[in-house]
Amino acid sequence: MPLDTVELDNVLKPIGQATGLPNAAYIDPQTFERERQKVFFETWAGIGFGKDVPRTGDAVPVDFQGMPLLMLRDRSGAVRVFQNICRHRGMILVQEPTTIRGVIRCPYHSWCYGLDGSLRTTPDVGGPGVNEHPDFNKSELGLVEVRAAMFHDVVFVNLSGDAPPFEEYAAELIGRWSEFDRPIFHGGPESSFQLEVKCNWKLAVENYCESYHLPMVHPGLNSYSRLEDHYHIEQDGKFSGQGTLVYNPQLDGSGRAFVNFDGLSDKWDTAAEYIALYPNVLFGVHRDHVYAILLEPHGFDRTVERVEIYYASEAMLDGNYADLRDRNARQWKGIFVEDVFVVEGMQQGRHAPGFDGGHFAPAMDGPTHMFHRWVAGRMRA
Repeated sequence: MPLDTVELDNVLKPIGQATGLPNAAYIDPQTFERERQKVFFETWAGIGFGKDVPRTGDAVPVDFQGMPLLMLRDRSGAVRVFQNICRHRGMILVQEPTTIRGVIRCPYHSWCYGLDGSLRTTPDVGGPGVNEHPDFNKSELGLVEVRAAMFHDVVFVNLSGDAPPFEEYAAELIGRWSEFDRPIFHGGPESSFQLEVKCNWKLAVENYCESYHLPMVHPGLNSYSRLEDHYHIEQDGKFSGQGTLVYNPQLDGSGRAFVNFDGLSDKWDTAAEYIALYPNVLFGVHRDHVYAILLEPHGFDRTVERVEIYYASEAMLDGNYADLRDRNARQWKGIFVEDVFVVEGMQQGRHAPGFDGGHFAPAMDGPTHMFHRWVAGRMRA
């Protein structure tokens, strides 16, 4: 039951007349396959984190929507992404996270590649003991590099190769959070966790975008960050989310706290913002820490949410702050877990025949409707 034009046109209507994306967008394998191309491959999608490859030669294989990729840190310190296949017979080059000391060696015929992707050696390509051949040009057979960019330590790729530059694609968000354009420091093992959720990835985005559900789903959070303390964030065609005006963390009764980012404007004394950068990365920024959630679709009805938390100062990685980092991570995990029954319930509800995609609360669902419009526009293109 693939999407049809009328259903998508209904999503694109003004919020008061629009319906949401129809059932097929969440439960139809054929639609999911088209979505891979239109939503993930033709845009800038998140695939990992710079922290996954902290040192020169660190390499991590990534299965991104069935595409075998290799994310590595090269000798200049840059994170690069290549197709994880040998140019000879298409063999997977790296099966597990590793540190490459010299070259990337194909386990099949030992063709070897540098960290820059260049083909370095080709044993016996001209016959036994002959590693060259006049009809064989190594310079043309380096690894296929994928366009990659980083923002807040998230590694983004554009697989189609024809999206606008990332700096243009995310220009409004980069500008909005320019005060946070500085080094950030991952909090270590206690600042890294993941959730496996039985829902389509889009439902995780939709739920994250809006504050409407806070009183019902997050009563603890709502007790000090009420619905009326929040505001919408909407950048049509790029991102949407919400902000709060009353961020005031209380992690320790002793008054200890994380160091704040230097030089922030007064707004951030009490503000925090939570934005979904389409399609699959959710960000949160605060005066003392930031986080990113990478949504990894595992089929049309399963999503892995990878959560990584970063701090403003390397001093916050000291053992003296381990208990605060742990408490901060447990607090966020508790909030995100509270959302699981909601997104899984909506996934189950999408099997109801005749459901028209749902309707939006005009004053409260603007960020979510904006995301629906973005998906519908890409799928209709």
